[in-house]
Amino acid sequence: MSAPQVARSIAAAYRSGELRSFYRLEPGDLEGALQTPSAVNRARLAEALRAYHRDLGTLDAALEERLTRLAHPESRVVVTGQQAGLLLGPAFSVHKAADAALLARQLDREDRPVLPIFWVASQDHDAAEVAEASLLDLEEQLLHLTLPLPSGRPVGRIALEDGWVRQTLELIEAFAAPEEHKHPVRELIRWAAEGARSYADWFARMAQRLLADFGLIVFDPMHPALAELFVPALAHELEQPLAGAHRIEDAAAELLARGFEPQLRRPTGATNLFLEGPDGQRRLLRFDGESFYAERRYSREELRRILELDPSKLTPAAGLRPILQDAVLPTAVFVVGPGELAYATQLGQLYGLHGLQQPLLWPRLTVTWLEPPVARILRHYGLEAATFQADPQAALERAAMGRSGASENFREHLLELELLFERLAQSVTPLDPTLEGAVHRSRVRVLGHIARLERKVAAALVRREEQTEGQFARLRLHLLPHGVPQERELSFLTFLLKHGRAPLDALRSLAPGSRVTLEL
Repeated sequence: MSAPQVARSIAAAYRSGELRSFYRLEPGDLEGALQTPSAVNRARLAEALRAYHRDLGTLDAALEERLTRLAHPESRVVVTGQQAGLLLGPAFSVHKAADAALLARQLDREDRPVLPIFWVASQDHDAAEVAEASLLDLEEQLLHLTLPLPSGRPVGRIALEDGWVRQTLELIEAFAAPEEHKHPVRELIRWAAEGARSYADWFARMAQRLLADFGLIVFDPMHPALAELFVPALAHELEQPLAGAHRIEDAAAELLARGFEPQLRRPTGATNLFLEGPDGQRRLLRFDGESFYAERRYSREELRRILELDPSKLTPAAGLRPILQDAVLPTAVFVVGPGELAYATQLGQLYGLHGLQQPLLWPRLTVTWLEPPVARILRHYGLEAATFQADPQAALERAAMGRSGASENFREHLLELELLFERLAQSVTPLDPTLEGAVHRSRVRVLGHIARLERKVAAALVRREEQTEGQFARLRLHLLPHGVPQERELSFLTFLLKHGRAPLDALRSLAPGSRVTLEL
């Protein structure tokens, strides 16, 4: 039986240049990104954002100044985004936002302003991905909350319920941490909820307030003033509804031929558009060559009328969202996670359909936070956080074997066995050369038994440590909560609740695109 194939990493291939033909710009080509012209009407964009933030209740003097700079005819943006998760979602959402701000600050000039934009994915209808949050408190309690959000509806249409806010505040109340740190987080949650008309607004207000000092500008594509900006690109997409899907499939075929698993597939008839129906459900639009269909059939003219009356009803699928983003923003750089990078790899040929050029793709900042006890355990066992997260059992077994001295004992005994078989081969081969093969087979068999025994000893040492000291369990809890890497599971508020603003200050000091472990 052949061994199962391991999917190759598109993110690694992007960094190495192996998939260069899929992208317009080489990794890290910031100058090329900034020199790419953009025909976006910046003044109109800034005015639409002003209207959005006025309604959101976040328009202050500092944001007014940033919007004035955005209206500059040579302005550019560094854009990133994420779903509107509970308590700002997993920590990487904040890391992405900070990365966009850090990079924009690095590139910003008086004669060519560069602003960071955070796209709130209010159009998304996957309630399960935004309805839950995890926090780890000072008593090592892993707290979790899941809200009963309705499924199938864009989160920007889901009204924020008082009961959800109350449950969230109760979660914070149960969190063991100094009151001096809990109070500002509690007030942030409460303040954000008071001015939020939707679940997405709650997220957006929280993000805008928390990251205001970073210069961030949040962007909700479902707000009427901003949704209006997408009308020309959406109308254009209706004229050639399958062209983009075909190019996505062409890219998928090429990736498969190179040994990569494509992240995007478009089945026959699937467009890159969703339609929000009369029942509030968001459904993929399909096209059979004559008419469109979702919960019923639609003519192209009907969809044009819907687009004219309420542009927010027609929204992009993953294969179109970045293109629409760059149709209304003067994007120089798109800060992406591994999944988004995999999607974007298949979209290079779609930009031309809309008269656009693909921006630079920038793999996002990655941060693992180490609290003092965890940092001490890692140092004690000579472990790296990233190594542990990649394969915790193997890392723990190596550490346990090293600390116990068993690893050195096995190496010594294996060396003795190697010498024994070498001498045995030397003594029997002159008698009968065919016996050399038998000695070799015996050596392989015995060393295989020893290797299996070594793995069993390592596993036993790990179990003994976990039963007596519990340090390995603590590593799992902090670095792989619920079996998931820390920044993909724990809310960033975990660290604010325990350490105040120190984590935000630490983020501000990082280089854009870093992959770091930070001690608190």
